[in-house]
Amino acid sequence: MRSARRRRRLSMTSLIDVIFLLLLFFMLTSTFSKFSQVELVSSGTSGATQASQTPPIFVQLTPDALFINARATTLETLPLRLQADRASDDPVTVILALKGEVTAQRLTDALVSLRQVEGVRPVILGAS
Repeated sequence: MRSARRRRRLSMTSLIDVIFLLLLFFMLTSTFSKFSQVELVSSGTSGATQASQTPPIFVQLTPDALFINARATTLETLPLRLQADRASDDPVTVILALKGEVTAQRLTDALVSLRQVEGVRPVILGAS
């Protein structure tokens, strides 16, 4: 007669050790991104502050182009063009109008570029 084989129970300890080591490996080798913040101001709150004598600058953002007061520019030259268009160092409102299917990344890139200029208060208009 054949003896009945007993099945040996599988140990979970080695499986848990392997999973822990994999978790530790992926945690140590992954890169962490630094997220920056972009400050947004609602257009309704600007009425409470004192009105500026400086006329606003109109920036139109499209999926593939950027215009400052109807003149074409790029995101890289946006801070320089804004400095040139400002009459003084007084705070100026920049009206940022979105046209077409502008992505959130493109809008964020434009806001980061605007942040490089001191005294600029961006106001964002919706897409048309």
